[in-house]
Amino acid sequence: MADTQQVDARAERTVSRLAHRIGAFAKAHGGAEGQVAHIGERGARIVLVGEDGAWGDLVAPTYAIAEQAVTKSGITVHESFDGEFAAKVTTGPYEWKRMAGIQIGG
Repeated sequence: MADTQQVDARAERTVSRLAHRIGAFAKAHGGAEGQVAHIGERGARIVLVGEDGAWGDLVAPTYAIAEQAVTKSGITVHESFDGEFAAKVTTGPYEWKRMAGIQIGG
């Protein structure tokens, strides 16, 4: 019984920490929307897109924790990273250089 309570407390702290980071991102970028995706055994990825086009991501240990964190943060959550949602992302020089580097083996 104590082990279950310890796991639940740890999960709750993780949810709170992720929700806080999501909220901070949203505040810094005039609001935010997100999408949660499985990334295998590693857990789940929370992709965030700010109202200003900035983007970022967080990794949660499980999909359930990621869902709880985005719910707790109050952001809009999309089912998929579809074209309409992806179009909100603004890419800058860094991203273009990075993508070009990948293409030419850099």
